[in-house]
Amino acid sequence: MDNLHTKSGLFVESFDKMVDNKQVGLYILTNRAGSEIAVTNYGAKIVSLLVPDKNGKLIDVVLGHSTIEEYLSSEEPYFGAVCGRVANRIAKGNFMLNGNHYRLAINNGPNTLHGGIKGFNAIVWDVKNVSDSSIELYYLSPDGEEGYPGNLEVTVTYTLTEDNALEIEYKATTDFDTIINLTNHSYFNLSGAGDLYIGDHLLTIHANTYLPTDETAIPYGKPEEVKGTPMDFRTPYEIGARIDNDFQQLHFGKGYDHTYILNKQENELSLCAEVTSPKTGIMMKVYTTEPGVQLYTGNWMTGNFVAKEGKHYPMRSAFCLETQHYPDSINRPEYPTVILRGGEQFESKTIFEFNK
Repeated sequence: MDNLHTKSGLFVESFDKMVDNKQVGLYILTNRAGSEIAVTNYGAKIVSLLVPDKNGKLIDVVLGHSTIEEYLSSEEPYFGAVCGRVANRIAKGNFMLNGNHYRLAINNGPNTLHGGIKGFNAIVWDVKNVSDSSIELYYLSPDGEEGYPGNLEVTVTYTLTEDNALEIEYKATTDFDTIINLTNHSYFNLSGAGDLYIGDHLLTIHANTYLPTDETAIPYGKPEEVKGTPMDFRTPYEIGARIDNDFQQLHFGKGYDHTYILNKQENELSLCAEVTSPKTGIMMKVYTTEPGVQLYTGNWMTGNFVAKEGKHYPMRSAFCLETQHYPDSINRPEYPTVILRGGEQFESKTIFEFNK
């Protein structure tokens, strides 16, 4: 690889731009096995992720765009991004903290989604450290940004390991009590970005329960057993096998868009999910310290635009496994807390491991 383009065909110069008076770039992580990850500091987005298939051919397994201009105007603003300050939804954009009422922007039906109108996916992060295999990104979210209290300092570190794993570490501190729920929103297709359907992927999620939601994707509250429903992925199942079943939860989201409550101890780094493509033989294992994972099956994708390598991304041509706390947790005291107290440190880790 020269310094002009990546193995996935991305040109570094296509990401060289000033956005919000800050420099945007494309950064390439590699390992000795030949795998490669391209990251832009606009939204801390993973632009491409190349791993070997069963024949040793490198396959780009995440969806994305070829230029920064396309990201700036994308109808899919969360491709590969870090979502925050609070990922997922807050009901009606309202919450109480320490007796104070906070009102957020409404940007998803009647609710707040992924941090608001300009969440962490749409800001330019500072590049603090970069090496051949790792990049550290930093952002200071000022008090009051998108309606959230406290000056929040956030660091996200991406590392490509020698055994083909992408490790994501999140750290944050605040000077005033606030709320936080960070995730990475990569859209995966293990048959290759641009393959038309992920319904043939075999998926296992280590969760006995999930959170059913209303028609606006806000959980009712109590978890329900997956057993006996199309939500059950405790053993390997094709993603598409039951996605169109006559089941209310699937009707609400036009497919899967639900939080699974993982079978694990709090803050324990443990296996969350496994996915395999029968076409490429690529297997992805997901480990996380988070209590939940949101399965989203690209139900609202349109295929309207041209993306990397001239490909289109139609409905259900990707899946997301967004490790995180539960939606609307600040309004559900029975859920694991998303409150970060002033002076305390938030830490979270997720690993996407390939072919091990």
